[in-house]
Amino acid sequence: MKPARLLTALTLLLLLAGCSGSKPRPSPGSRGSASSASGRWSDDTSRSQHSRYHDADDSVPSGPPPDVSKVPEPVPKVEPRSLYGNKSPYSVLGQTYTVLPSARGYVERGIASFYGSKFHKYKTSNLEDYDMYQFSAAHKTLPLPTFARVTNLQNGKSVVVRINDRGPFMQNRLIDLSFAAAVKIGIWPQGTGLVEVRAIDPSQPVQELPPPQDVKAVGQPGPGIYLQVGAFSDVANAERVAQRLREANFAPVQVVDVQIGGRSVRRVRVGPLPDVERADDVTARIEDMGLPRPQVAVD
Repeated sequence: MKPARLLTALTLLLLLAGCSGSKPRPSPGSRGSASSASGRWSDDTSRSQHSRYHDADDSVPSGPPPDVSKVPEPVPKVEPRSLYGNKSPYSVLGQTYTVLPSARGYVERGIASFYGSKFHKYKTSNLEDYDMYQFSAAHKTLPLPTFARVTNLQNGKSVVVRINDRGPFMQNRLIDLSFAAAVKIGIWPQGTGLVEVRAIDPSQPVQELPPPQDVKAVGQPGPGIYLQVGAFSDVANAERVAQRLREANFAPVQVVDVQIGGRSVRRVRVGPLPDVERADDVTARIEDMGLPRPQVAVD
């Protein structure tokens, strides 16, 4: 492939690969393949999103889920940064993202989604083939590739994934899991779930990662979803935004004092919210008020 063609492919992949972030819809079968007249696999990354993928909507194979107990988890190892998929900053759908210089020490909680048949065997952002039956994932800012342990905070199940794709670019989503990874930790068939993503440093000795301290126990409430509308050093500004939210009938609205870098910051948050669907709805309503898109926090 010529250098100019590769650069074009990279730009399109950042926009297209692994960015659905929505709940896959069941279909009569897996139709995510694209092939040439000769029957050989074909993925023309220079084409537009509407013509590149065989399916318009994502889906999962019909029938029972795969037996993921027989799928080996990727073994973390030191790898060079991918030549493609690490451009920084980059923009998608009007939002700009900066790729982290390193995954070391990265731990974040948020909402996981997954992607399936539509993208199966198509190129990921670093020009590898996406295999929905292996344990991989897409992330907006972690370097490619990155190994990470993803834990479902609602049942304690976890899986090691190799992040080799960009996305999800739907609001409020932290990570897009492969279909197999979603099955492994119970994100499938619901479509979304609350997770902790903890990067693994392959250069360090192998050690068992401790489970999150507040994983939901049977019969007990799990971590809640909060929407952070802003963080203010000025008390009056924080209260002004909080009052707007209360007048719009968002409840409960909290103003939380935290210390960041030795200074006091007031975080304005809405929540806890009962589920992901409610969080998505409230996010849209807050944006309609002219306020910035809130950030998801899982506590």
